[in-house]
Amino acid sequence: MDIFAPDIYQQSIFTINYKALKKSGIKCLLFDLDNTLAPINVTIPGVKEKELIEGLKDMGFKVIIMSNSGKTRLEPFKEGFNVDTAFLSKKPLKSKYKKVMDLYDFKDTEIAAIGDQLLTDVFGANRMGFTSILTNPISKEDFIGTRFNRIIERFIMKKLAKKGLFTKGEYHD
Repeated sequence: MDIFAPDIYQQSIFTINYKALKKSGIKCLLFDLDNTLAPINVTIPGVKEKELIEGLKDMGFKVIIMSNSGKTRLEPFKEGFNVDTAFLSKKPLKSKYKKVMDLYDFKDTEIAAIGDQLLTDVFGANRMGFTSILTNPISKEDFIGTRFNRIIERFIMKKLAKKGLFTKGEYHD
């Protein structure tokens, strides 16, 4: 169960302490797209999100959107944020994560993965030794496969809470 516990849990991408991440040696931020950066029915980046991403790039972070969605879904965000993307990532499998590490020459200790799901984002990051950051989903609307994951996620969250490893709503850095 420990493999599903996030290193950091925050309400949203806007409440994460990016200065602390930078200070701890993080150089690359892998953002999930759907329900982390944008609701699933939104097709272009929002103004607040653009400002955040620009600020993170100004801080020296390499920002990459890593999503299980396809290229067509990610393209407007790639252009709008002016960042690289990794589409059809098949999270939590390791292959795309390894490709990102090799392509950009980052060590596992230099990467933080940010997302709204335990089964894909947190589990995938933890398997790789990355800093895992869980945020609350920004919309209640999910893709059909994600709805199934949410059922399993609730079960895992209960188990993690019993072990004192994670409690929904108790945010931590």
